[in-house]
Amino acid sequence: MAASSSAGHRLSGLNLAQSVRGAAVASVTPSLRFPREPFLWMAVCFGCGLCSGARFWRPPLWWATAGVLFAVFAAYLLRSRARWAYALIFASLFGFGAFAIQARESDLVAPSLAEGQDSIVTGYVIRDGPLLSDRPGEFSQKIDLLAEQETVRVTVGWSKQKAEPAAFEYGDRLRLRMKLYAARNFRNPGAFDYAGYLAGEGISALAFVKVEEVERLPGEGGNRWEYWRSRAHRAVLANVEKLWPTAESSLMDAVVVGEEAFLHRSTRVDFQRSGTYHVLVVSGMNVTILAVAIFWTLRRMRVRDIAATMFTIILLVSYAMLTAQGSPVWRATLMMAIYLWSRLLYRGKAMLNAIGAAALGIMVFDPRALFGASFQLTFLCVILVAGVCVPILERWTQPYLGGLRELNAAGYDRYLAPRVAQFRLDLRMIADAAKPFLSERISLRTLNLGCRFGLRAVELVMVSAILQAGLALPMAYYFHRVTALGMPANLAIIPLLQILMPAAVLAVTVSFVWLTLARIPAAIASYALEGITGTVRWLGGHRIADLRVPTPGAWVIAFGMAAIVLAMLLSRRRWFAAAGVSALAGSALWIAMVPPRPDVRPKVLEVTAIDVGQGDSILVVTPEGKTILVDAGGFPSWVHSELDIGEDVVSSYLWARGISRLDVVALTHAHADHMGGMGAVIANFHPREFWLGVDSPSPELQVLLTQARSQGVLLLWRKEGESFVLGGAGFRVLAPPVFTNTLHKANDESLVMKISYRDTSALLEGDAERATESEVARERPDADLLKVGHHGSDTSTNPALLAAVHPTFAVISVGIRNLYGHPRIEVLQRLQAAGVATYRTDLDGATSFYLDGNNVTIAAQP
Repeated sequence: MAASSSAGHRLSGLNLAQSVRGAAVASVTPSLRFPREPFLWMAVCFGCGLCSGARFWRPPLWWATAGVLFAVFAAYLLRSRARWAYALIFASLFGFGAFAIQARESDLVAPSLAEGQDSIVTGYVIRDGPLLSDRPGEFSQKIDLLAEQETVRVTVGWSKQKAEPAAFEYGDRLRLRMKLYAARNFRNPGAFDYAGYLAGEGISALAFVKVEEVERLPGEGGNRWEYWRSRAHRAVLANVEKLWPTAESSLMDAVVVGEEAFLHRSTRVDFQRSGTYHVLVVSGMNVTILAVAIFWTLRRMRVRDIAATMFTIILLVSYAMLTAQGSPVWRATLMMAIYLWSRLLYRGKAMLNAIGAAALGIMVFDPRALFGASFQLTFLCVILVAGVCVPILERWTQPYLGGLRELNAAGYDRYLAPRVAQFRLDLRMIADAAKPFLSERISLRTLNLGCRFGLRAVELVMVSAILQAGLALPMAYYFHRVTALGMPANLAIIPLLQILMPAAVLAVTVSFVWLTLARIPAAIASYALEGITGTVRWLGGHRIADLRVPTPGAWVIAFGMAAIVLAMLLSRRRWFAAAGVSALAGSALWIAMVPPRPDVRPKVLEVTAIDVGQGDSILVVTPEGKTILVDAGGFPSWVHSELDIGEDVVSSYLWARGISRLDVVALTHAHADHMGGMGAVIANFHPREFWLGVDSPSPELQVLLTQARSQGVLLLWRKEGESFVLGGAGFRVLAPPVFTNTLHKANDESLVMKISYRDTSALLEGDAERATESEVARERPDADLLKVGHHGSDTSTNPALLAAVHPTFAVISVGIRNLYGHPRIEVLQRLQAAGVATYRTDLDGATSFYLDGNNVTIAAQP
């Protein structure tokens, strides 16, 4: 009996060894086919064609003709000269890619509905957002309305409601009285292309209406399939609210269903600071975790491989339909479906091909997807795992994990690599030494589990480190962040997310049948979520989490991309893999530690009015390169917007200019449209000094001053009569006076400065009105450039000031279609009568004036 058992062990060991040896031989034997992973390289060539077509315009017919000719020649050479044929196939894909992007440019949405005029629009709802409430009795809902073959994004507002109103749903037919407006971008370098984003979503115009101006019409629009999908999505959100309290349900909505409408900006920032924002976006990681959980469960239930694969794909598609993330989750689902299906055919060789096939399919369907941050991050993340991490792990940790099987079968050692055999021998020696305390079987099992845990931990650390290094470039380019704490945060969060996702999905699914039973997996998901949020708060609170970087320069981008390619090529070779990973680490360190050279002109005084909408923000660069930001824009308190002008507009512009540190920030006065974005600017650029005119009791200003003090910023109150030199430019303070009349308006407490460089100068007057302007005019502050006061309001820019300054140029910082009617026609007429060339940020975007000591030159956004 013992002999039979021993023979059985030897036989199983022999079979296992043969299978492992066969797999090893298959993995190291070079492929005779050319090229390797063809779908991946086809996707790369098509993507390069898209980039070339977007940058270099040629008639689309030229690109299409080139693609067809290359394809014909490739077919002719396929039998005789295969390598040339493959090269021509790739060239053909390049041509078709350039054709695809240029052919799609004509499909961009151009609104034909009357813009800016009162219109009556009839249509039906094709996308219904959740009902939101910022204040008691006030509600809002974003809906997409299909009207006259155009999609309009409408924000509907309810006010003074005693109970929650009935939200609009998919298919509702509506008649609305409203003014339509085309989406507008902030016209600054580095600004987010909001209009392009909406065009990609099919949105041609925006509108805001009160619910009193909305009339429900009988009947329904749309199709039944989308109607039921929309209802299912709302039902899932309703059950999430039943299973978890409000504080948790908003996060569960984002993590599980992709509904981010209930998240506050502060929550998003916490996850961004810790490098774990991907948790809040249903994307590749969430879909992968869910797919693994479903497939593993089905296989443990002894469902056959093909059936488990098909059922997993069906459930993933159903899950993607219920989420609110659109393209990102569908990309991840498509990639996972292709991988699961292709692994049945090709087993271990399918991963990179699956990625390439998914990328190619998406780019053919939507060529503009390539230029989105979501697409690039999703596929770069998966390529780093499949093309860099997996080959390295297959050579370094996987052999040891394979060697942990059948530890008591000594005969198996001879079929393994010497280092793995020695590893097994060492473990058996340790087990023998533990015999006085534990049996051999328990010792080996304990060692097996401990080694598996350790090796898996090493793999997790290695994968996290490679991902953080590889993603440093897109994170810096799109989000200006170095996720210094990303690796430790993800090491803690990913295992918790692997618990949360299956438990939360199970809880929501069961809740439709038995709500009480669903609370059991919901409790498990709650504990996992608590661990995730606790980790995010703890790590995000460290100062190092605020490491922000400017837009990388061209050389940095080229080096970062080359490092990724090099790491992929070298990862298959055992001793060269370290060089590839070192190149990735080097590119990440370069991005984090070496700031680019700021884009400034030497020996010139620059004054740039940044387009911040209805507000002020002026960048001053002295002839010696000192940087001063005067005001930082912002929204009034009654405007409920998730947009942070300081973070999303001003900081983005400064980063696009390569500026990583400010020498001075100055606040003219304590109004929200001047100081609302200052908190983000101070946090991002760590200025050395903070200039103010008046220490206002405004609570918002006091919070700002507390933040500045905590970051070691020197506070300086500038008063009338001060003169000093900074960075080769002369500064003369003209207001406010040393003793300020507290009865004055806040606008008349503005910090007014004249900045000079040799024979040229600029006068910045904040929001100064008649009283202050009269005092300033007595100083005869002759200047070439006038920053017009109070956004062109009739309370400022009086004739006496213009006579005293007699500027050649003027700039008005003003928001398009603002509620105040700025700039007033009277002010524009006064400037015209005085012969002043006037620029406006609402029409000209960010406008730069360069004062070289003799002349003034202007550069406005095209």
